[in-house]
Amino acid sequence: MQIKTKRSIALLLILIGSVTVFQYYLKIYNKNVLKDAYLYIPSNTTEISLLKIISPFIESTANFKWVAKQKNYLKNIKSGKYFIKKGMNSNELVNLLRSGKQTPIKLTFNNQDCLESLAGRISEQIETDSTTLLKAFKDPSFLEKNGFTQATAIGMYIPNTYEIYWNTSANTLRNRLLKEYANFWNATRISKAQKQNLSIDEVIVMASIVQKETSYVQERPTVAGLYLNRYHKKWPLQADPTIIYILKKKYAQNNVIKRVLNKDLKINSPYNTYKHIGLPPGPISMPDISSIDAVLNPAKHNYFYMCANVEKIGTHSFSKSLIQHNKNARKYQKWLSSQDVKR
Repeated sequence: MQIKTKRSIALLLILIGSVTVFQYYLKIYNKNVLKDAYLYIPSNTTEISLLKIISPFIESTANFKWVAKQKNYLKNIKSGKYFIKKGMNSNELVNLLRSGKQTPIKLTFNNQDCLESLAGRISEQIETDSTTLLKAFKDPSFLEKNGFTQATAIGMYIPNTYEIYWNTSANTLRNRLLKEYANFWNATRISKAQKQNLSIDEVIVMASIVQKETSYVQERPTVAGLYLNRYHKKWPLQADPTIIYILKKKYAQNNVIKRVLNKDLKINSPYNTYKHIGLPPGPISMPDISSIDAVLNPAKHNYFYMCANVEKIGTHSFSKSLIQHNKNARKYQKWLSSQDVKR
């Protein structure tokens, strides 16, 4: 009787042990992730916050938490963007998050008129907020060390697509984009700038005017050639986009200015290319690569004047003489009035 009892107890213990082992097995290896998803874990995330973030994507928060504790992950939570796959078990999920192997993001930006708007655009895509980004972009010591001023700083950021991590810090991102700027300005581009007797900063300023002058990319080399013709002849550039830039800065106008008035041409500003010969002290916008390369590879022609083409909206009529330009200008002004465009 005692032998049977001992055998029964032993079998019971084995059964209990097997059930316990199986339960632990399920905690670790049972499928837990419900769907393919990107998981965003902010910096300084706590255990409680992490569980709130992850719970919508998993079947058992308890199993995940148990495995995470065994692997000491909850005391060393790593921020970032992670791609989790449907059917992953808790062990695989914790291993991924512990590894810090994030999924990179494609950071993109273009057509930003100032550092403030650039910071805002980037903050929409990464963890860091716009205030922190702007502080890094405007850091006086950084600008001085790298040869930029508050006026020229926007020119450091080359519009493109960059692969980075979602939790990249403001300073790390800024330094990365500085390296991209240095890579962009290779020996070939610098040589082309020198042939135009322009520094890198001056190319970017000229390109920013070309950028704002026409959105028609195929026309940009022609526009760049025209402004370079005037620049090398030491004529005022007389670029309406610089006047629009002044008006927007002066009056904080966000609305579209469709017409530049004669009185606007008299505004006292270093950005007024009707009053001052040469280039403004800084870019009036962030030029994209097509505008920069247009200045470096301008069309060769004898045009010195241009006017919006009313027969093909978005393009320009180019002329070599002031007489022809005045004819084009009168035609354009008449069209503006017919459309009741006052500003």
